[in-house]
Amino acid sequence: MTIKDLKPALVFGIFDQITQVPRPSKKEEKIRKFLLDFAAEHGIEAKTDAIGNVAMYKPATPGHEDAPTVVLQAHMDMVCESNDKSFDFDNNPITTVVEGEWLRAEGTTLGADNGIGMAAALAVMVDKDLVHGPVECLFTVDEETGLTGANNLGEGMISGSMLLNLDSEDDAEIFVGCAGGVDTTCTFHYERSMAPTDFHYFKADLSKGLGGHSGGDIHLGRANANKLIARLLWEIGKKHELSLVEMDGGNLRNAIPRAAHAVFGVHTAHKEDVSALFNRFVADVKDEYEGVEPTMEITLESAERPDFCVDSNTSKKLIEALYCAPHGVVSMSRDLEGLVETSTNLASVKMQPDNKILVTTSQRSSVESRKWDIAHQVEAVFELAGATVTHGDGYPGWKPNMNSTIMKLTAEAYEELYGIKPAIKAIHAGLECGLFKEKYPHLDMASVGPTLQGVHSPSERMHIPAVERFWGQLTRTLEKVAQLKK
Repeated sequence: MTIKDLKPALVFGIFDQITQVPRPSKKEEKIRKFLLDFAAEHGIEAKTDAIGNVAMYKPATPGHEDAPTVVLQAHMDMVCESNDKSFDFDNNPITTVVEGEWLRAEGTTLGADNGIGMAAALAVMVDKDLVHGPVECLFTVDEETGLTGANNLGEGMISGSMLLNLDSEDDAEIFVGCAGGVDTTCTFHYERSMAPTDFHYFKADLSKGLGGHSGGDIHLGRANANKLIARLLWEIGKKHELSLVEMDGGNLRNAIPRAAHAVFGVHTAHKEDVSALFNRFVADVKDEYEGVEPTMEITLESAERPDFCVDSNTSKKLIEALYCAPHGVVSMSRDLEGLVETSTNLASVKMQPDNKILVTTSQRSSVESRKWDIAHQVEAVFELAGATVTHGDGYPGWKPNMNSTIMKLTAEAYEELYGIKPAIKAIHAGLECGLFKEKYPHLDMASVGPTLQGVHSPSERMHIPAVERFWGQLTRTLEKVAQLKK
């Protein structure tokens, strides 16, 4: 069985087309062209704004012109993570695999976040059998790395009074709130020192961690590769003089880092002691993450002696800062059971060509003051270590409205179709809804989607039966809105 055999055929057929179009964040030119070509092919009115968002418009089914206008919203870009470092996300299509009730990709992120939202919205645009009021579709750019499209939405792109965000990841759940977030970037400046000639050099490598979404998966207690490599270096550095040559880990601010490595040296007399310490470290980590990280691998091998290393003062401060910097859940919500309120993600460590080391972190909270509190704690740790710290502009949270009409209709639609009352929740991740609400305070919003697992990692997969229920819920909701009057 392949994706072409899956139902609903219309939705999966469009999703299949989307997987063939490269769409990394900030490189949405090809997917934008696909959307505009799709609109032209089907005679759909469409336009773009200055930032590159695309909007489409479908008139109401005859007799329902006076119903409220519903905006169906999804984002164009996808997180690009691969087990094969040579995979070219700028040019290569995604290869999909049907595995029982799940659809996944061959060694890469699937891009169901948020390709399935785009596919569902486009299916609404072309399905002639649906009953609905006026429908608008909004496809935004750069959601994953900066919410750039939502933050710079052009005037007149949407006019609806209701918005369904199609970027949630749980069947039988409707989201009516989300966390706000901010990025904190820490820069170390170092001097290059001559690498000691009487040292033995190693490469420590952690790979095949599960990683995952730094909002939706942060409560699962998965390993942070940057933290573990820093912990290893700290333990070695406490016993022996350590010369740091290189450290690299993680890629995206909104993904838990699943891989990292470091190249370092110790005096040749301590070579065997380091190997023994490493073995104890691996045994401890495997025990700590038993049942949580089944595929994680940690290796140590000899490396060639380099010409230069990071100066000892910066090396020590970097390792100490990474080791003690907070990561993970900071507090749980007291309003919604099981909801993470505040968290922080030590996302990436990158060596720069101009003698800089860039550490990227992200903080989230449904409480604005606590979002900034944890961001300032991260700032304090790295400033104590001598780094230069800056914060991004951040984005607002979305406060739940338990009297929302679109929420109630979406819940009724699911229960009528499937006999299950969906849970009403908030999500500990950034949805674009907070920015839409800021720009259009009148918008009545809810967020729905099929079950996705492992998003932002090559283990991403989508539950096929949940897509059919998602489509049913979406179309029934539009039918119910069509019975209303503005």
